[in-house]
Amino acid sequence: LIWDLPYKMECQWKPDEQGLQQILQLLKESQSPDTSTQRSVQQKLEQLNQYPDFNNYLIFVLTKLKTEDEPTRSLSGLILKNNVKAHYQNFPNGVSDFIKNECLQNIGDSSPLIRATVGILITTIASKGELQNWPELLPKLCLLLDSEDYNTCEGAFGALQKICEDSAEILDSDMLDRPLNVMIPKFLQFFKHNSPKIRSHAIACVNQFIISRTQALMLHIDPFIENLFALAGDEEPEVRKNVCRALVMLLEVRLDRLLPHMHNIIEYMLQRTQDQDENVTLEACEFWLTLAEQPVCKEVLCGHLPKLIPVLVNGMKYSEIDIILLKGDVEEDEAIPDNEQDIRPRFHRSRTVAQQHEGGDSIEEEDDDEDDLDDDETISDWNLRKCSAAALDVLANVFRDDLLLHILPLLKELLFHPEWLIKESGILVLGAIAEGCMQGMIPYLPELIPHLVQCLSDKKALVRSITCWTLSRYAHWVVSQPSDIYLKPLMTELLKRILDSNKRVQEAACSAFATLEEEACTELVPYLAFILDTLVFAFSKYQHKNLLILYDAIGTLADSVGHHLNKPEYIQMLMPPLIQKWNQLKDEDKDLFPLLECLSSVATALQSGFLPYCEPVYQRCVNLVQKTLAQAVLHQSQPEFHEAPDKDFMIVALDLLSGLAEGLGGNIEQLVARSNILTLMYQCMQDKMPEVRQSSFALLGDLTKACFQHVKPCIANFMPILGSNLNPELISVCNNATWAIGEISIQMGSEMQPYVPVVLQQLVEIINRPNTPKTLLENTAITIGRLGYVCPQEVAPMLQQFIRPWCVLFNLLFHSFPLSVYLLAFLPTLLSLSFSHSLNLSPNLVPVFLKRLLLFFTPCASIETARIL
Repeated sequence: LIWDLPYKMECQWKPDEQGLQQILQLLKESQSPDTSTQRSVQQKLEQLNQYPDFNNYLIFVLTKLKTEDEPTRSLSGLILKNNVKAHYQNFPNGVSDFIKNECLQNIGDSSPLIRATVGILITTIASKGELQNWPELLPKLCLLLDSEDYNTCEGAFGALQKICEDSAEILDSDMLDRPLNVMIPKFLQFFKHNSPKIRSHAIACVNQFIISRTQALMLHIDPFIENLFALAGDEEPEVRKNVCRALVMLLEVRLDRLLPHMHNIIEYMLQRTQDQDENVTLEACEFWLTLAEQPVCKEVLCGHLPKLIPVLVNGMKYSEIDIILLKGDVEEDEAIPDNEQDIRPRFHRSRTVAQQHEGGDSIEEEDDDEDDLDDDETISDWNLRKCSAAALDVLANVFRDDLLLHILPLLKELLFHPEWLIKESGILVLGAIAEGCMQGMIPYLPELIPHLVQCLSDKKALVRSITCWTLSRYAHWVVSQPSDIYLKPLMTELLKRILDSNKRVQEAACSAFATLEEEACTELVPYLAFILDTLVFAFSKYQHKNLLILYDAIGTLADSVGHHLNKPEYIQMLMPPLIQKWNQLKDEDKDLFPLLECLSSVATALQSGFLPYCEPVYQRCVNLVQKTLAQAVLHQSQPEFHEAPDKDFMIVALDLLSGLAEGLGGNIEQLVARSNILTLMYQCMQDKMPEVRQSSFALLGDLTKACFQHVKPCIANFMPILGSNLNPELISVCNNATWAIGEISIQMGSEMQPYVPVVLQQLVEIINRPNTPKTLLENTAITIGRLGYVCPQEVAPMLQQFIRPWCVLFNLLFHSFPLSVYLLAFLPTLLSLSFSHSLNLSPNLVPVFLKRLLLFFTPCASIETARIL
């Protein structure tokens, strides 16, 4: 393409005909299905961006060439939109002014597609900070709302809706002199417009400001709600959907205004949850989720449960579209390779260290915030089935066993229904109520669990997969029963499903088995050979996606059975396939994340059994850390030439090194001696990313326990960094730093003295801080105790500032060996200070505290002696 146009910017810009034809040709070629043609066009378009008035040609095609076909015109506008996003700050003033002017003049184009494209272009310009530099935009659009021409009114409203969506915050600021004070009353006027499209736009615009409690809307909240009620029965589905969305948000922020009308609102939402339009139905179903979070839920909803529960249960059936998307008619697909686009990205969760109350060793504490009601991962979109199941789950947690009165009659029919689609929904219902209604379900579980175990062999893959999930929800009960009757049959069938011929069932079974492992723990030890045989065989059977889930099941097994895995026959089964995968993966492959997590758990469990495999694993982890740090330095010095590294590789490597240190103990000493890990760790401890610091502090603590002789020379550098990270705003970072300080203090002994002032004040502030999370509170109390144990003279002056919360914690956790030991070590100091008076302890607390001390010192002390105290 030859482009040789002189750059001219006149009042009335006109295109060069030859250049215009070239651009039109490019736009048409870009719609070709041929990828090589598309690639060539993309390169030429990028070249054209070098010319200042190229964007004028694009807006000209969009707004002036009305004889061209609409897809070509719209494509021109979308290319311009992308240019605005990427290069708008480089547009000459004349170009940007020309584009703005053309947009406002053509907002009322007769084509809905072109109007929508112009609206997108306007809001893209506005989002680039141009609302301040385009003062005529909002007044002009509001003025156009009053146009008698429908296209102009609808186009202006479409643009305003997009602006409200993208720039809600700035619209409610003083920066623009609060235009919402004019705009919201204006929008409310259009709630009764004769065009359903306009009515829908008007509601959607106002809805953007509900959650933020925008003052301009709150001043008009009553007329807004009245208008919503007036539109409740609107014939247009999009209007009904926006009415439902508004009521759901108002339930969160202005419950006081809805309460007088709550009975009618609930009845209305019951109707809309059964609406003929699926978008309306889904929006209405959100209402029950939100209502369940309100303190008035039980009071206002109890009388409606007989109607609501059947509606939610009915919504939990797969729709025809769901089955098509899930390929529900495909029963065997294990040999079909995964579509890589369907594999969701995995993110590593950094290690958080907690204390075991019996042993004093550190453990990894996982906060599982994931919503396990999402059983249909292939359907990425939130749908009615998921929303109904989630609503039933939260309502079960509100009404508890009272819900069973309405559920059980339905369940009896659903679970044994001959039609698989209905039976499958019944199994989902049973899983959804598991958490909230567990106590009430216990009498029925001896019959239901065997029935569900049978359903694991159902001929329909979708029934088998949902059964895996539902059984996992009752795993806690199963483990509490005689193992031969419930645990063994369930485990046996789940292991069969792990080797199912359907990939969805494999995935569900692997996830369910991981949950069972967490609940059963050492109850699984007698079956380890059988379990490992199945999991290892799955390595040769699984496609890419399920292989990642298999790593999790193996890691969870290692966490659950611990050192029982350290037997030569088990090691010989498990380690070769793991190491084979380890060797296959490149350093840049994100599949390393779940594999490294898995190996971390396995290394901790195998302890000395991991020794034959530790050196290459250790060295690769060190290399990953070093490589990531080097990339970060390059990016910081030359960001235009070097991309920022993905620090998850470093985090997961640090966590595996922690697992190796914890599992191998002193056996890791030679590996540490031959590497630069302490230098790398020093850099990681100062990284800007909290997760990197969190993992580096965990590793520091583990290396302190395993080979302190290598850590000790670095303590003078490490302690100020640890002290600066005692910030409870970053809970996990603070927790790991606190734990590491405690481990270091025990190894340092009296040599810890110079560092007590660096950390003690922050630790005292944390233990006195209200609502401190339990794990951080325990670690803080133990670390203060350890500091007091090794440096009592340095800690004693601050005793009065922390002794009260510390003693309260001791009273709650007196079975904790580490806390008891270090508190008792403080006893002489405590007694030397006027215990009850100087320390201002509650009279009720002193005898309880002393009783705990007595029972700890003399485990055989009689109950009578304790009573005398």
